[in-house]
Amino acid sequence: MTSSSRALVLFSGGQDSAVCLAWALARYDRVETVGFDYGQRHAVELAQRSVIRERFLSAFPLWAPRLGEDHMLEMRGFGAIGETAMTQDRAFEVTEKGLPNTFVPGRNLVFLTYAAALADRRQAGILVGGMCETDFSGYPDCRRDSLDALQGALNLGMAQDFRIETPLMWLTKAETWGLAQALGGAALVDMILEDSHTCYRGERGARHAWGHGCGACPACELRAKGWDEWLAAGRPLTAIP
Repeated sequence: MTSSSRALVLFSGGQDSAVCLAWALARYDRVETVGFDYGQRHAVELAQRSVIRERFLSAFPLWAPRLGEDHMLEMRGFGAIGETAMTQDRAFEVTEKGLPNTFVPGRNLVFLTYAAALADRRQAGILVGGMCETDFSGYPDCRRDSLDALQGALNLGMAQDFRIETPLMWLTKAETWGLAQALGGAALVDMILEDSHTCYRGERGARHAWGHGCGACPACELRAKGWDEWLAAGRPLTAIP
């Protein structure tokens, strides 16, 4: 029987998933994390996962007892199917469907299905993901209606009562920085700046004001834009959803 006090966070090592992990730790009694190796070009994000988890343990003693096991699932076969710019060294562009070629078809649907199977075994009733349809790249599986449909299918197919929680769904990237500040103060913002990874090219050499990355890929541009907007607004706090 799953528990509504136990959560499993889809944790990539990026900005959004780090904020979601903080949100879950502030909310649930037991929080585990799951990552997915699907052959992504920016596999450095997977290495940053353990760095961020260790920082949570050392910098946030009130949350540390709630942070449970980490799980890594190998999904390279799935990642190869789409032949996208996320798994191949290709220029970033828009496809004939009008979607960025960084879109991996069905990725979030598959991630959440795998996560639900793991959550069933770990007795976690809450699945937490960083999907957002306010400030995003247009991926259809980031939309809340897609996730509501999947939630219904998972619960029917697994005889469970999972809830897919998406605390960033209606936030801009600037508001996501504000949510980090509201959840963990400057310590959490600094940790995300220094340790999280978003850059699609996997570059961590340059340290910009908004963190590490190439500065030119779609993920870096979106992260930098959100940072600049948040600073320009005076670093306002975002209400915790």
